[in-house]
Amino acid sequence: MKHKLLITKDEERILSSLYDEKEMIQVNAFSIKEDNILGNIYIGKVKNIVANIAAAFVEYEKGKMCYLSLAELKNPVFINPKKNNKLVVDDEVLVQISKADVKTKAPVAITNLNFSGKYLVLTHGNNLIGISGKIVDENERKRLKALMEEFRHEDYGFIIRTNAVNIDDEVLRLEAQTLIKLYAGTLEHARYKTPLTLIHKTLPGYLCDIRDGLSETLTEIITDDKYLYEEISGYLQHYQKEDSSKLKFYEDPLLSLKKLYSIDSGLENALRKKVWLKSGGTIIIEPTEALTVIDVNTGKAIYGKRQVQDTFLKLNLEAAEEIAKQIRLRNLSGIIIVDFIDMEDKSAKSNLMHTFAEYLKKDPVKTVLVDMTALNLVEVTRKKVRKPLYEQIREE
Repeated sequence: MKHKLLITKDEERILSSLYDEKEMIQVNAFSIKEDNILGNIYIGKVKNIVANIAAAFVEYEKGKMCYLSLAELKNPVFINPKKNNKLVVDDEVLVQISKADVKTKAPVAITNLNFSGKYLVLTHGNNLIGISGKIVDENERKRLKALMEEFRHEDYGFIIRTNAVNIDDEVLRLEAQTLIKLYAGTLEHARYKTPLTLIHKTLPGYLCDIRDGLSETLTEIITDDKYLYEEISGYLQHYQKEDSSKLKFYEDPLLSLKKLYSIDSGLENALRKKVWLKSGGTIIIEPTEALTVIDVNTGKAIYGKRQVQDTFLKLNLEAAEEIAKQIRLRNLSGIIIVDFIDMEDKSAKSNLMHTFAEYLKKDPVKTVLVDMTALNLVEVTRKKVRKPLYEQIREE
């Protein structure tokens, strides 16, 4: 499996599109005027504590609030002198935006600060060495954990990301040292700043897509914009030298990169409510305030009870593959309810659930197949990080 990441720009936005051959499998849209706060660290000021929901509302920029769960109040770094870690109104504390604002909901913040690299994540206040569950080779897990033990510290630990598989020891050591310097510099910088100050700014979204992409499958990073090329090149030289050779500048006055890969039509398809299946069935995707509902339909009558059930299973299996693709393509997250076509046979339902789970495992974002309810509705959850695609486009 070989993927290409295309990064293009027009007057309104920067598009970061991941392709498997000619098929768009993931796309993010960033406004030219984008102020990406996801991952930013601020000196926040506690404005309100709501006991009945065990949460605090913290002002991180003038007039802008974030939500901080008191249950997630771990190893806070207070700027004002404190004798304990109990959060009170007017406290000045370092907060990191962990989830972007979604519709009417404020962004979510944490106090256990994280600093992400391509292969590692430095975790403040947790001195354990964790490792991605997607790294399954036991020998490789032992190698990586042993290597990172030398960087264990009483104030921080590391999570070893999936990208670290088979990466040279020196590359990992260099990234660990870079993250430690960034961590120490951030905390030192914060000591001399006032509330509502941005202490650490995250990378632009399109560079985050490069950093977080799966190295072993990403073969090319292509752009046709000179400014973006220079920005990406600078980032790779400083943080990911081993990937520098993947960067290509596309230049053809007769055929643009967007037209070559039909990026605009791919984006348009990723925003449509209805998706057609090869069998003639359809999938209807309806995002709502609380969750996303996906409905599978068949448009043709079939005669004979056994034939009907066989056809329903075949269509549901086809739909399961397409739904897994659409969830990633559209960056759907939170609670997702799928209404497959009802089937009578328990073994057919079991087959569908097993197959659907395997497709969902391919998603680099944590996606969990929860269960099938008594009403035959399938529950899925996907980690909320960046806004879904339809909101990214709407906000431009």
